[in-house]
Amino acid sequence: MTEHPVERTASYEADPEQMGRVLLLYSGGLDTSVMLRWIQERYGAEIVALTVNLGQPGEDWEVVTGKARDLGALDAIVVDAREEFARHYVLPAIKANALYGGGYPLFTALGRPLIGKLAVEHAHRSGCDTVAHGCTGKGNDQVRIEATLATLDPELRVIAPVRDWRMGREEEIAYARQHGIPVKGGTEAAPYSIDDNLWGRSSEGGAIEDLDEPPRDDVFQLVARPEDAPDQPELVRVGFEGGCPVSLDGQQLGLVELLERVAELGRRHGVGIVDQIEDRVVGLKVRDLYEVPAAAIVLTAHRELEKLVSTIHQNTFKRALEDRWAYLCYAGLWHEPLRSDLDAYMDSANELVTGEITVRLYKGSATPVARSSPHALYDRSLASFGESGGEFSQAASPGFIELFTLQSRMAHRIRARASEQREQRKEE
Repeated sequence: MTEHPVERTASYEADPEQMGRVLLLYSGGLDTSVMLRWIQERYGAEIVALTVNLGQPGEDWEVVTGKARDLGALDAIVVDAREEFARHYVLPAIKANALYGGGYPLFTALGRPLIGKLAVEHAHRSGCDTVAHGCTGKGNDQVRIEATLATLDPELRVIAPVRDWRMGREEEIAYARQHGIPVKGGTEAAPYSIDDNLWGRSSEGGAIEDLDEPPRDDVFQLVARPEDAPDQPELVRVGFEGGCPVSLDGQQLGLVELLERVAELGRRHGVGIVDQIEDRVVGLKVRDLYEVPAAAIVLTAHRELEKLVSTIHQNTFKRALEDRWAYLCYAGLWHEPLRSDLDAYMDSANELVTGEITVRLYKGSATPVARSSPHALYDRSLASFGESGGEFSQAASPGFIELFTLQSRMAHRIRARASEQREQRKEE
């Protein structure tokens, strides 16, 4: 591996000569496993490994912590943050119908500020002066994590070895072989870079970068391919109270369990596959593949319920704020005061978002098919073509039409008159 001098370009970056104990954000994958050994060799620093459980499926946390200790970590800590993640990060995103670029429900972006917060807390408890993470210099996560660390504790220092050492994947694999570092899936590591939690899963890199080709089947390890999904549709009824999902098919559930159950339903029916060209905050345009079964169902149901209980003006105005909320989260500005301001609006807008939405799951689609709410602005007696009277007077419609179209009709006459005058001047 080629050594490169570390050039400090920000006040919070670590001075290699002054590092004592490092808190490493550790996943157990190739990057952070190589990093754990490399930091010890390069800086002679003690390592405390911190792993955060955000609902990543299929993880054996004892194996992860055991591996960290085998590689020389002074301590290996796993924090089960699923409840905090769901309640304080995913739920605000649900209330904001948060999608970046129209398709990405921000599951990684939502997890990073929580990981950064926990890193600060455990760095303090463990006597660490530096936090290390495995983000690259081309991604968004470096912004999200470092912005959180610098905001919550400006005295903590940060190192990002993957960004500094400039090793390619083959060099990392060679380093792992040389130092006897086991890598999940074998040293010939998986062809894609994966990140997941209870709100979704992302795949990027490798063959995905070829924009001329559709995704390969080996990308999708979470959601069934729609063509392989059951031939019979399934109805799922999602209940909300104040914008928060609280029940599934009438059964009251905690938020984490509800999201996990909804995700399982969506996975089975091929729901939630997103193939997206995305504008990263660092300026790159990339292709990402997402598997987001829980988000695809819950956000669809939540938005549909908002349509039922909110006015046209509320729903139209809120969409502009939703885009801004999603951008702030995506860009790593979780602690930007504007996000808190927007949260206050989202909470207010969701006060009466209570009711149930039935969603039809079928071969990749999640379609609302039934709706109910005690606060619905829908009145069948008013909407029905077969009834008249009440608060809606059809006799008032002609006067409404005349006033409603007044400016448009006047503009049409003025423009027609101007056009005639132009034609007359041409003939003269």
